[in-house]
Amino acid sequence: MPKFEVSKIIISDRDPKFTSYFWTNLYDILGTKPAFSTAYHPQTDGLAERMIQPIEDIIRGFRTYGIEDKDHEGHTHDCVTLLPSIKLSYNTSQNSATGKSPSLVEKGWNPLMPVDELNKNLLTIHPTVNDFNDMWKSACDTAVRCVSEAK
Repeated sequence: MPKFEVSKIIISDRDPKFTSYFWTNLYDILGTKPAFSTAYHPQTDGLAERMIQPIEDIIRGFRTYGIEDKDHEGHTHDCVTLLPSIKLSYNTSQNSATGKSPSLVEKGWNPLMPVDELNKNLLTIHPTVNDFNDMWKSACDTAVRCVSEAK
């Protein structure tokens, strides 16, 4: 779901998570229409299947690498916690069909990555910021690796 707006249509597979009572009620409340794909079926929107499969591969790869980043309080962050990193890495990775990233196609630009802009020369960075930056960088590196392997 986009960060700042509600989608009119959400395309997903028929996983019970998306057909559950909770989700069907959420669709109604938001005014969103679910569009379920049918795997390997000629009438299915092939684009949806081609989009869903790489995302599944990326998440599967992310779990395979066993991201076990711990923050300053010792909390472990898994692929669910790090989904924003996965999404950002996917949306800023070059697509083989278009030669451009999804973000560039949709918005006309790629967002700046927080780790790209962090001034490494600052000596007074709070330890929590360092922990967050290390976790974010590790998650982004892993997500980029998973995106590459999923292609």
